[in-house]
Amino acid sequence: MSTDTSLDWQIATVTSVHDESPRVKSFRFDLPKENYLSAGQYFDVRLTAPDGYQTRRSYSITSSPESRKSIELAIELIAGGEVSSYFHEVVQPGDKIEVQGPIGGYFTWDPSQTEPILLIAGGTGIAPLVSMLRHRQSSPTKAPTVLMVSARTEPDLLFRKELQLMEEEDLNFDSIVTLTRKMPKNWLIENVRENRRIDLKMIETAINRLGESPSSAYVCGGTGFVESIGNHLLEIGMAYTDILTERFGP
Repeated sequence: MSTDTSLDWQIATVTSVHDESPRVKSFRFDLPKENYLSAGQYFDVRLTAPDGYQTRRSYSITSSPESRKSIELAIELIAGGEVSSYFHEVVQPGDKIEVQGPIGGYFTWDPSQTEPILLIAGGTGIAPLVSMLRHRQSSPTKAPTVLMVSARTEPDLLFRKELQLMEEEDLNFDSIVTLTRKMPKNWLIENVRENRRIDLKMIETAINRLGESPSSAYVCGGTGFVESIGNHLLEIGMAYTDILTERFGP
C-alpha cells in the first residue's frame, strides 16, 4: 500500500471495538468531516509518542462507503507490531486517533458493475473485500459474485456469520472457504470441507458456480498468496488487466 501525502490528517474518535478473531479486532471511528469513499480503499493510522516519535500503518476499510463520516478498520495483532499492539492493548472507545485517507483508487469496486466478479482473500486480506460485499449488499443491483477465502484455522475466519447470512439471503452470492491447517472435528459448513490451499481446481469450481467467466477478479492477501492466485487466474485465461491485486507482508 502506498501513502498519499497530499491528504490532510484527521482526528478520528473510536466509537467501538469488536473482536473478530483471537488476533483481529474491528475498530469503528467517527470522522470529523465527510469523506467520499470507495469500497477497497484504505486509511493510514498514525501514532505519536510523548517524545515526538511517530509511526504509521495502513489498514483497509471494512465498512461500506455509504457511511461517509465513519469507517471501520480491521487490525490484526502482529508480533512486535508497534501500531497493532497499541490498538489491541490500549485503544478504547472515546480515544482520539490520527487517520489519513481515503487512499487508493486502483483496487476499488463500484456497484454499477453488474458483470460476474470473483473475490479471493488470504487471511486478513478479506478486509477490503468485505467492504465491497457490504457495498454490494446495499445496492439495488447485485452482480453475481463468488468469494473464496483461505484461512489457517476456523477461529481465523473473519466475518463468517455475516457472510453466511449474505449467502442465505442472496442467490447471486456464494462462497468457498478452505483451511490450511487442522480441520475441526465439528466442522459443519457444507462448502468448507477443504483442508488445502486455494488451487487451480478450486478456482475452476468457483467459476462454475458463477456460471460464466468473471469479468474481473479481486485478490488480496500476503505477497506469496497473491502471486500464486494471480498465476492460477492467468492460467485459466483471465486477462492480466482484469486481475486486481492488493498485497501485504512477506
